[in-house]
Amino acid sequence: MEKAMLNKSNRYSDELEWLKQIKVGDVMSDHHQNNKNKRLVEVPYTATLAHTLNALVANNVVAVPIAAPPGHWIGAGGSMILESDKHTGAVRKHYIGMVTMFDILAHLAEETIDVVSVNGGPGGDHGGGMDEKMAVPVSSIIGHTLEGLSLWTLNPNTSLLDCMEVFSKGIHRAMVPHDSHMDNVLGVELSESASSYRMLTQMDVLSFLKTHGSKLKNITSHTVGELGAVMEQVFAVTNRTKVIDALKCMRTGGLHAVPIVEAFDATDEDHKQLVNGKGRKIVGTFSATDLKGCPIDLLQSWMSIDVLEFTNRVSTGPVNDGTGDEYSLGSMSARTLVTCYAETSLGEVIDKAVTGHVHRIWVVDRQGLLDGIVALTDVLRVIRISLLSGV
Repeated sequence: MEKAMLNKSNRYSDELEWLKQIKVGDVMSDHHQNNKNKRLVEVPYTATLAHTLNALVANNVVAVPIAAPPGHWIGAGGSMILESDKHTGAVRKHYIGMVTMFDILAHLAEETIDVVSVNGGPGGDHGGGMDEKMAVPVSSIIGHTLEGLSLWTLNPNTSLLDCMEVFSKGIHRAMVPHDSHMDNVLGVELSESASSYRMLTQMDVLSFLKTHGSKLKNITSHTVGELGAVMEQVFAVTNRTKVIDALKCMRTGGLHAVPIVEAFDATDEDHKQLVNGKGRKIVGTFSATDLKGCPIDLLQSWMSIDVLEFTNRVSTGPVNDGTGDEYSLGSMSARTLVTCYAETSLGEVIDKAVTGHVHRIWVVDRQGLLDGIVALTDVLRVIRISLLSGV
């Protein structure tokens, strides 16, 4: 009896020990060996939104830190993340916040609401149009969403297990100092000075776990339903929702992506609000990263079209590279929804997420009706909790 209990308590002991031994620095090295872009992508506080968007698209990233001269700014959340000269220690930069693709979309949506309503339709102009909206400095939109206030560092000596705890709480990315002056730091820090940084994301961690999948096969063989990774409450928009209304809803709800479900035939459904997506037929995804596939000169006129038409247009547009945040890699003319069942193994879900480079997997039933969502945050959370609990 005691032996059986002991075996149960040590069920994941090997996996747990492995995650404790692996450090953030190891994950970074593994990631950058397979990634040509090793430098940190950043923009100065004086950069326009147009310049920032170009940097995001050119580097195929969804967020960039904002750098400013030291001593003149308060960092996001009071952070003091500094870049200093490696030899003299003189501070060169202060990272003051993070700007994501969604921040830019939210800003454009807010600034376009009155334009559309005043002019009575798409394409209207109210003092400069899209060029003027994209000419504002990026520093002016920091903090408009919670993501912009999430500026953190992770020490290279932090264990992967502790890193997973941070990312399982909804922090999507953290800056990792190349030559940190702090040793054996656990969790995230709001103060750091280093000569250079790199970015570590939830996706990087998941990619590392996929590469070393055999180390966690005892847990990844379980289904996402068994592990409690499925979030059953899922907000959606209908295929009749306008882009401008979807953006307003997403900003209010703090959502970077929403499923698009078929609208009911009834005319009393409000297409300007989020709806309960559970049990509805999913037909697409509307994501902040769709902006990468939309020509800026057409963005304002496209604000008043249906979200499904918008996603179809950007997926077939000449500037879309086929790597939308919520869709699998593939043809530019056909975007494939990435879905799973509650009975799908965690390992398969991880493979779907990494291969498709998506940050959430829609859970459907056998009829294709929406049943929930599995986000990267939930994947990392259930792995960590399961290993610690041993069940």
